[in-house]
Amino acid sequence: MEVTNSTSSLVHPSLISIVIVNYNVKDFLLQCLQSIDRVRNNHRLEVIVVDNNSQDGSLEYLGLLFPWVTFIPLQENIGFGRANNVGIERANGEYILLLNPDTIVEEDTLLRMAEYMDAHTDVGICGCKVLNADGTFQAQCRRGFPTPWASFCKLFGLQALFPNSPLFAQYNQTFRNENETYNVDALIGAFMFCRGKQLKAIGGFDPDFFMYGEDLDLCYRMAQSGFVTAYVPTTTIIHFKGESTRRSSINEVKVFYQAMEIFAEKHYGTSAMFLSVLRLGIWLRSQLAYMHRYRRGIFLLLIDVLCTILMLLVATNIRFKSPFGFPPLAYPLVFIVLVVVTIGSMVSIGEYFEYKPTVRRAVFGYLVVFFVLSALTYYWNDYAFSRGVILMTIGLSIVCASVTRLTVALFDRLFGKRSDRRIAILGINEKTERMIDALRTGETFNAHILGVISTQGNPPETVRGIPVVGNSSYLNKLIHQYDIREVIIVDDTLQQNELINIVRSSAALGVRYHFAGDYENVVISRIITDISGTEATLPKYNILTFRNRITKRLLDIIGALFALLVGTPVVFLTRNKVAQYLQNWWLVLLGRKSIVGIFDDTTPNQEKQLGKIGLISLASISRPEQLSQDAIQKLNEYYVRNYSLSLDTDILLKFAFRKR
Repeated sequence: MEVTNSTSSLVHPSLISIVIVNYNVKDFLLQCLQSIDRVRNNHRLEVIVVDNNSQDGSLEYLGLLFPWVTFIPLQENIGFGRANNVGIERANGEYILLLNPDTIVEEDTLLRMAEYMDAHTDVGICGCKVLNADGTFQAQCRRGFPTPWASFCKLFGLQALFPNSPLFAQYNQTFRNENETYNVDALIGAFMFCRGKQLKAIGGFDPDFFMYGEDLDLCYRMAQSGFVTAYVPTTTIIHFKGESTRRSSINEVKVFYQAMEIFAEKHYGTSAMFLSVLRLGIWLRSQLAYMHRYRRGIFLLLIDVLCTILMLLVATNIRFKSPFGFPPLAYPLVFIVLVVVTIGSMVSIGEYFEYKPTVRRAVFGYLVVFFVLSALTYYWNDYAFSRGVILMTIGLSIVCASVTRLTVALFDRLFGKRSDRRIAILGINEKTERMIDALRTGETFNAHILGVISTQGNPPETVRGIPVVGNSSYLNKLIHQYDIREVIIVDDTLQQNELINIVRSSAALGVRYHFAGDYENVVISRIITDISGTEATLPKYNILTFRNRITKRLLDIIGALFALLVGTPVVFLTRNKVAQYLQNWWLVLLGRKSIVGIFDDTTPNQEKQLGKIGLISLASISRPEQLSQDAIQKLNEYYVRNYSLSLDTDILLKFAFRKR
């Protein structure tokens, strides 16, 4: 909805449209709209929020609080780029700001951007300086295009090794001064202030990008149309990076590198050598990213394997007076079988990668190992050397695994996310007491409230028993003195530029800031979640669990090999679509399709980021051509949410015996 003002009261006369795409970040969107609300009477604004089928009640809650905002609900998550395009089509402004919901804008941000665009008619997109929640500079806010050389340097680590080199740091531009204005290749998608007419002329975002990469592509096409992109650090925003992705079940590692490959194929696809090297680099980096994400599970897996082998040697030494007391024919097979059974049993019950590792689950896993090994020695008598050795190995391994997990839990309690959070509250009002009460209850047992910091004179000595330790005028000194790691700002009288200056001034101190303004209930809930380390309840997708992914991939490989080796001669004899048969099963073998999966409805949506296109699907059981697109999408969503081996079996059987 456009806010009309008399021209004389405006700091800038042009209509500015702000397009925001929301997905499950009601609390951050609330803060974002509050920051816009403070300046909307100084501008001719229309604010459009496109909701990507959020499940957190965003529209119901915020629609009443911000009647001047146009909310557009979507029936499914169609991705960041396509949702932005919906808002761009509705926008009427001379300038269109594409803004992430997890941002806070300064009072002068819109004015600075509009003035710069007025003065530089060759600029199609400009962006401002972007800070993280701890005040540090977000390097991704101005970037170079991922050219073959820039991509190589990023993917193979040269950029990280030489951040100040113009030769090696072309992608993140870390060799350039963050406080100077200059033209760049691309900006971060969290804040893109665009010339509206030209943005619509190039068609907005490319819908082929579901999430990530679309901002690079937009800047690239803007440059091709004759306009430049500028980085203008005369104003600042705060960006709570990656909140929408964190609150979804989207595999952001997979989607990010897929987007990078799409961009390279689209704009640099003439070089087969480059694409091959890029795919290799993407594969290596994605594997490293997965290893980093699951580093704790991998660590425990390796420790369990090492302990199990050592305990086998100890048990063998106790039983046979030698650590290698089995007959020579047993080695190295006995170690291989033990390791495979141990890993398989643990993964099958959800240990390492699916659930938080626990002593109880480890004990259960080793009992499974014992029964499996006992069964194997029953059927292969040549290796039935001593069930007593197996029993001792399992018993000692349980002790070792229990000690390991208790040690990890203790380390977490002392140093990890569950360690004491050293917190100060900035501001004294009724919200201060509510925040203190909230931090003292529930999952936030680890919150250590060090004190309250006043923003005005004559404060009380304590608030809810928490001492008032000083004034915000010497905040950095207090942070040093009390070793404060997190600051919750509850004073809603502070201006946006004051808030951003506070964050900026303590950037080197490693302090994270939380903002609790008006409508504090929903914001307090999010802050408590951040501090306690618990996640909001979101839809679960069974197809994403580690054990299901491993099981499904193994069955796909076995099925594809069987179909290619055994089924191909039969297909050749019948001469029935040989090429299509070979192509489909080859794609299954390569992991690009699955035997049973989702139906390809040709539209980008979240389910395609979660599951693979299947040779057979729930929609295939009936006649897909007679189903509506909405029905197909619901079937796909049901499949990825409720995936199981038995569901795949049911689909295969019903497909085989369906009516032709």
